[in-house]
Amino acid sequence: MTQDEIRAFFAADPQVHIQIAARGDGSPEVAWGDSFISARGEDGVPKKMPFATIVTKDYPGFDEESKLDRGFFRLNLDVGRERFETLFGFAPKDLASQKGRFDFAAIDRLFPHPVYGTQAWVSVINPGRASREAVEMLMRFALGRAVG
Repeated sequence: MTQDEIRAFFAADPQVHIQIAARGDGSPEVAWGDSFISARGEDGVPKKMPFATIVTKDYPGFDEESKLDRGFFRLNLDVGRERFETLFGFAPKDLASQKGRFDFAAIDRLFPHPVYGTQAWVSVINPGRASREAVEMLMRFALGRAVG
């Protein structure tokens, strides 16, 4: 899956707002090029917190475990505590004690978000053949939670 395919999937729903951070839109420079996907409220205004993001680079001193500066991107989805626990077999709050089980730099493999996993976010770097079915299902699920 490409970033464009992921954005197109979400953009097909009129309740979704996609912002690709860029110079001049108030986004911090480190976020430029990253995509923030939010549901629109009843008033049509995007909610402040996204339910999905596409991150294209490491955030120095904060989020570097995925080694995205190798030229990769990471899709991140808010799936909620229950789905997170079903996927990984432990509660999001227990991520710190489970981190050793995951390679946060693995390509095309689902894992807890290295920073926001404790808030029930999941991630995959350059989703492809191995993760496509699970990623598509989780994209639908995250979208449904956000707009439902």
